[in-house]
Amino acid sequence: MKELLKTFPVVTKIPVIWGDMDSFQHVNNVIYFRYFESARIQYFETLGWLKIIEKMGIGPILGSTSCRYRIPLTYPDTVFAGAKITDLHEKSFTMEYLLVSEKHEGPVAEGTGIVVCYNYQKSQTTTIPEVIQQSIEKLEDRIF
Repeated sequence: MKELLKTFPVVTKIPVIWGDMDSFQHVNNVIYFRYFESARIQYFETLGWLKIIEKMGIGPILGSTSCRYRIPLTYPDTVFAGAKITDLHEKSFTMEYLLVSEKHEGPVAEGTGIVVCYNYQKSQTTTIPEVIQQSIEKLEDRIF
């Protein structure tokens, strides 16, 4: 399992809870996006971006997201949600996610998200702060 997530600098452990399941007795498709969100927020916390939002009013906003489901998740289980940035642009970046089931010992879904840098005070997109770009490159161990 660790091998599957080795290229993801941020991995979040998430328990599957009974209430995540739907009437078909598997985790509802919407919940997978919550798992992606948990990994994404953990990534931002690792960067220190949430503190910058408070100071500058500049932060991330999700522009689009997608999911490819592989196998159904059920309770009980634990999911490991990996997050990484694959493309970095002036005002946006692409994140990839991988959900790995402890019970199945393999991937259950993968996803992507386009994240846009947003100035919440001016209600418009803005350039990603240099300190965040540098933090991303350090965390990803590469130059974009």
